[in-house]
Amino acid sequence: MTEFAAFSALSRAVASVARAAAPCVLGVEWGGRHHISGVLWRAGILVTSEQSLPDADAFSAVLPGGARVAATLAGRDASTNVAVLRLEATAAALPCSEPQAVGALVLAIGSDGAGGITSRMGSIEALGPPWESQRGGRIDRLVRLGVDLGPPAEGGAVVDAEGGLLGMSTFGPRGSVLVIPASTVARVLDQLLQQGRIARGWLGVGLHPVALPRDLVDRTGVSGGLMVVNLAEGAPAATALLPGDILLEIAGTPVASPRAVAAALGPDTVGKVLALKLLRGGAVATADVTIAARPA
Repeated sequence: MTEFAAFSALSRAVASVARAAAPCVLGVEWGGRHHISGVLWRAGILVTSEQSLPDADAFSAVLPGGARVAATLAGRDASTNVAVLRLEATAAALPCSEPQAVGALVLAIGSDGAGGITSRMGSIEALGPPWESQRGGRIDRLVRLGVDLGPPAEGGAVVDAEGGLLGMSTFGPRGSVLVIPASTVARVLDQLLQQGRIARGWLGVGLHPVALPRDLVDRTGVSGGLMVVNLAEGAPAATALLPGDILLEIAGTPVASPRAVAAALGPDTVGKVLALKLLRGGAVATADVTIAARPA
């Protein structure tokens, strides 16, 4: 009937996009009963959600059609939630795409664990600027989806209406569904393949948030800082900080939370000398520290 023509055309278009993405969406299986999803980013390279991958080196990848092949962990980075596996599989990679607008329709494609796919359609619920994860990783853009995603589909492909790969699905705070953008995966992928991890800056200090009294707020221009409670053996900051010091800034950036410190010590800070601003005995002081790579 003509009144259903538009609906029928939309249905066929959605199914077509899902079919095109299917060869690039695999299952990542362990223990014989559990699986999440992954995206075949390149031939033999599978990307999946780091936060839901157990601490192991070997997995099984469920290929389209149900065949299983060994998959070996190549690297993982909790700060960007990207894990990379190597396996013997080939597929034409999906073209990467950028999210266009709030309200645009997307498909979250996952693996059903038996060689087929699952598909959830929704829209882009929110778009925002780059953001820092709780572990200090830079995510190139905030993309939140209005999609009810099942746990096994996490790590799968998020594709737009043209079949472009927006990135990898993952769960965010309070059960929200986020996208790790394709640009973020591309930025960390080669380093994970080569080194197994993303080296990030390290001070080697235990820190506890503290609020400053009014007179110190007026003198420092900040309302709080981080008290040094301990120093790791051989810590880069051991020559500059003492227990009881209150760290206020790193390289001119206020740090009132451990998350702010993680954000200030990104991969590009390793080997650099950064200026620390601190309070010691009620007096404002500065110290230079050469940032080391966080131990594996």
